[in-house]
Amino acid sequence: MDVWLTYSPEDFLLFSEEVYWRLFELHNAALWPGQFGALAAGAMVVAAILRQSPRSGRTIAGILALAWTVGALAFLPRYATINWLAGDLAWGFLAQAILLSAFGIYGDALRPCACKVRRAGGAILAAYGIFLHPFLSVMAGRPISGGELFALTPDPTAIVTLGAVAAAGWTPRAALLAVLPLAWCFASWATLATLGTWEAWVLPAAVLASLLIGLVPRRAGQTNLS
Repeated sequence: MDVWLTYSPEDFLLFSEEVYWRLFELHNAALWPGQFGALAAGAMVVAAILRQSPRSGRTIAGILALAWTVGALAFLPRYATINWLAGDLAWGFLAQAILLSAFGIYGDALRPCACKVRRAGGAILAAYGIFLHPFLSVMAGRPISGGELFALTPDPTAIVTLGAVAAAGWTPRAALLAVLPLAWCFASWATLATLGTWEAWVLPAAVLASLLIGLVPRRAGQTNLS
């Protein structure tokens, strides 16, 4: 028992910080020029949240389902080369894509609510995940080629999903679609915190922002669909 007490969380990591961030550079290089498609798809999510048309929720859910599928089939196999646990997570990502299809596309669970404040907050959170999150690598002194992009990597994909859930008003069906993103944010926070990088705290901040948006009264700036 005394031996176990000498270990720290860092001792259980399977990779170093350098190896972890290098993974994203290799991932982006392998998927080039898919980044342009990812940014375009993300822009469609933000536009759909703000527009609040009868088709908005299904558009958002369809794009998010595709994003989680890409994460399962493209990112996690690469992540598994440095973290063998990642390979088992692919089924969870695919399950998330199926839930988004069932409850989001067919059930319209992510239809933006009538509250303008919630929609604006959700759109801002989603826009952060799409357009600003990739630049954290630059702020941390790493090349932009290692930036994490929506649909291509899980962290911003989870953040954008939480933004969409917040814009939908955290209804019970929308909240169901937030379970895996919340779990991923916790797992990724634990990994990054163990690595000792300040970027770890972006994820709990995004979770808190999404939850706070959901607390905005439904009648705040309420509008009707046109």
